[in-house]
Amino acid sequence: MPTVSLVLGNLVEADVDAIVNAANATLLGGGGVDGAIHRAAGPELVEACRALPLLRPGVRCEPGDARATPAYGALRCRVVIHAVGPRYAIDPEPASLLAGVHRRALKLAVDLGCRSVAFPAISTGAYGYPLDEAAPIALAVARQAWDLDEVRFVLFDQRAYDAFARARDDG
Repeated sequence: MPTVSLVLGNLVEADVDAIVNAANATLLGGGGVDGAIHRAAGPELVEACRALPLLRPGVRCEPGDARATPAYGALRCRVVIHAVGPRYAIDPEPASLLAGVHRRALKLAVDLGCRSVAFPAISTGAYGYPLDEAAPIALAVARQAWDLDEVRFVLFDQRAYDAFARARDDG
């Protein structure tokens, strides 16, 4: 079972085998952590994402699923796992999709030989998932018996860190 840790900081700076990108379905960049990862990685990341097959026009990854690319540019990891979380008020069964996207990202990391993975608070920004509901779901999946040394949640602000700390302490 991996060590599960919380860090207040910038995911782009995480020195781990894989970082998880809170991506949108296009996988071509966006705002928040997605934009920050794409800016740090440079144009090679967009090209790697463009090379992934389209499932339908404009969609390379469905909510609840994830895809992996190499890391580029200033990223300190070797793999970027692009995870598309649920849109809280739009997608059906958001809790199931949120748990599923964390499981899928962790499985990809294990399959790619990663030993350490860093996550943001998936879906809690523009996708509107309440932090106090998302944190226990993310932590419960991370605590499962994955063949990893560490699962780290790198939380961008104090509000997110506090929500994950409460969920950690309650769980």
